Amino acid sequence: MSEVAQKFGIKQALKDLGLQETNNGTSTGKDFFSSGEVIESYSPVDGALIGKVKATTKEDYEKVIKTAEAGFKEWRTWPSPQRGEVVRQFNDELRRLKEPLGKLVSYEMGKSYQEGLGEVQEMIDICDFAVGLSRQLHGLTMHSERPGHRMYEQYHPLGVVGIISAFNFPVAVWSWNTALAWVCGDACIWKGSEKTPLTSVACQNIAARVFAENDVPAGISSLITGDYTVGEMMTNDKRVPLISATGSIRMGKIVAQAVAARLGKSLLELGGNNAIIVTPDADIKNTVIGAVFGAVGTCGQRCTSTRRLIIHESIYDKVRDAIVKAYKQLRIGNPLDENNHVGPLIDKDAVKNYQNALDKVVEEGGNILVKGGVLEGEGYESGCYVKPAIAEAKNEFKIVQHETFAPVLYIMKYSGDVSNAIELQNGVVQGLSSAIMTNNLREAERFLSVEGSDCGIANVNIGTSGAEIGGAFGGEKETGGGRESGSDAWKIYMRRQTNTINYTTELPLAQGIKFDL
Repeated sequence: MSEVAQKFGIKQALKDLGLQETNNGTSTGKDFFSSGEVIESYSPVDGALIGKVKATTKEDYEKVIKTAEAGFKEWRTWPSPQRGEVVRQFNDELRRLKEPLGKLVSYEMGKSYQEGLGEVQEMIDICDFAVGLSRQLHGLTMHSERPGHRMYEQYHPLGVVGIISAFNFPVAVWSWNTALAWVCGDACIWKGSEKTPLTSVACQNIAARVFAENDVPAGISSLITGDYTVGEMMTNDKRVPLISATGSIRMGKIVAQAVAARLGKSLLELGGNNAIIVTPDADIKNTVIGAVFGAVGTCGQRCTSTRRLIIHESIYDKVRDAIVKAYKQLRIGNPLDENNHVGPLIDKDAVKNYQNALDKVVEEGGNILVKGGVLEGEGYESGCYVKPAIAEAKNEFKIVQHETFAPVLYIMKYSGDVSNAIELQNGVVQGLSSAIMTNNLREAERFLSVEGSDCGIANVNIGTSGAEIGGAFGGEKETGGGRESGSDAWKIYMRRQTNTINYTTELPLAQGIKFDL
């Protein structure tokens, strides 16, 4: 156990989460299947080995899918409120274990401890939502055109849901899917990121314990681990009617094609290239807070991170200077230390992508306002700590059009009215999150209108980063079009059925067709 891990209570957190301590000082999750290759999890905080898990083999996967299929056949017959009660108990355990799970998220992924706690809070919130939803899985009743007939629609459990999640939100996105899918009556198979495998094992431990106490059939919550080849087992499997995948646009296109080829359903949450428009009527103080957190929170590794700042030319210098000044106040370091604002990138490959983005923007004619760089020395031994950077750029730059998962913020001017800014905002292939900072009602409403932002999320006077679970989360264009979490996102985890009942002694046909024998 490293010095940092000891100082911030990681050893106790691992114990609380059911991750066993071994004699070499690392933690190992319980091996449900032990024939696969070893995956080692290193913390980007200090470069230390946290633990090891085993990758899922084809043989292991077959055991998982068959168990899930069998479990689903029983689970779907449980009354939905009874399934909701199980989720409520799972939620109680999340509340009890919020601190250790938040610490593990922070240490294994690298986001700040407060963000780690916030991610677990998202899990708690979606469980609250799901418990209420368990009594509201309602369809519609409609009038039939035929006398003596009743027509309605209802929703039934879909089956086995495959979930592929990314490293940046190693627990929350899984819970967005599972909490809803469970109350809908589905079984879930989760492929967490191979970069954060221990958080996945910790969540599975919690679910398994609660499910066992409630005699939930085996396979309703299953975990598989490994690289993209493990995910392919699910995406190509006809026994998995829905694949919910979070990741890059490149990954999403591969998943979408594989699932579509077998006429399955996809729920895709892919890349973002999110912008904040700053108009002359903006509150500058709030703009700076929203833009800075959006750009550097989670070290720029959120799909909703702010990548572009589109500022009206009349206030450009003022906003630019305020943002640059704010960056000078950022404290970069161990994310478990709550005095720091910015933690590390996930690994050294991410560092290379960060450096490449800064090189590319200069090659294309951009101007670096806040210089980046990799931090070295005491406290930065992992090699994953970088300086958040700002560059003046043009929207049409290739690197600006690309989503770089790192704290690089591109700022640019617009002139004229807000429609010109909206055109820039929409001028990328991604369509996840967007925001406008203005106290002008007409500008705000224009931004939210059919001629405004083309993103799945459009905010006024808050940043692009973060979302409440009550609303459906997702984006348009190459972000994939999926919706998770709140509103009526639950419907994708179910199959819709229209029912017509004839309670007469006659058999009238629809559209007035006559067919007498």
